Amino acid sequence: MTGLEGLHDWIGVQGQYIGALQMSVRAAIIFAAGVVLLRFAATRAFGKWSALDIILAVIIGSNLSRALTGSAPFLPTLTATAVLIVLHAALVKTAARWPAFGRWTKGRAVTLVSEGEIDEGAMKRCGIGRGDLRLALRASGYDNLDEIKSAALERNGDISIIGR
Repeated sequence: MTGLEGLHDWIGVQGQYIGALQMSVRAAIIFAAGVVLLRFAATRAFGKWSALDIILAVIIGSNLSRALTGSAPFLPTLTATAVLIVLHAALVKTAARWPAFGRWTKGRAVTLVSEGEIDEGAMKRCGIGRGDLRLALRASGYDNLDEIKSAALERNGDISIIGR
C-alpha cells in the first residue's frame, strides 16, 4: 500500500461515496490546512477587505469546500489554494511597492467633504449617503460638518474624519 492509497482510506476518493468518518477527517485536514495557508495572508486578507482580498476569500472558500466534499481532487485542490495564497502575497507586495498598481488593485481615497462642504458628486459615485457620513462623524466624536476640515472614503471602505 502506497502512502496515497493509505490517505485515500482516510479521506476517500474523488467522485466516490465519502462516509461520515472520511468527511470528518477531510474537514479536520481542510481546517488545519486553511489555517496554515491563511496565516500567510491573514491580516491582509481578512483585516480590511480590498478587491484582491475579497476575490481571494471567495476562491479559497470555494476551493476548500470542494476539497472537503470530494467534488474536486484533494491534494491538487490544496496545492491550488496554496498557489492562490502565494499569488495574493505577491500582488500585495507589488501594490505596496508600485503605487499605480496599488491604486488599480486596491483603489484610492476619495474626498467626500472639504472645508465642511460636501462633495455630492463624490458621495454619489462612491455610494455613500448622508446617513453613512453622519455615522462616521459620530464614530469620530463629531456632531456636525462645521467641526470637521475634511472627510474621505479610504480605499479600505472606512470614512476618515479630520477635525478643524
